[in-house]
Amino acid sequence: MNLKPALICATLCSAVLPAFAADETPIGAAVSVELNTVKPSEDGCILSFLVVNGHPGPIDKVVYETVLFDSTGQVDRLTLFDFGTLPPARPRVRQFTISGLACEGLGKILINGASTCDAPDLGPAACEAGLLTGSRTNVEVQG
Repeated sequence: MNLKPALICATLCSAVLPAFAADETPIGAAVSVELNTVKPSEDGCILSFLVVNGHPGPIDKVVYETVLFDSTGQVDRLTLFDFGTLPPARPRVRQFTISGLACEGLGKILINGASTCDAPDLGPAACEAGLLTGSRTNVEVQG
């Protein structure tokens, strides 16, 4: 039996897997909300978020009160983003279209807090305690 192909595969896989695993840093018992993309549309601006529930149990429904600031730092609007159900340790993407907003005019997003946090096994603070925010865009996200 020729072991060279198996040895080559094992070597390559061990070199690739740690890099992949390092990219998926555990977040602990918190919710992570990352602004992933900002895209213009005919109706306004589409915001795509990557959300991860790091808690051991599900969040049945979470709605965050969110403030959108323009590029000069002034409040443009206060709105509610319904992120729906968040199963534990499973990334979810949620999109919101903001009517009448030009994407290039959006400067910052502030998550004021959870107006709804339905997580019976985790308690009412599960959606806010240790909330992690981030952005892969030029729009800053704070929580």
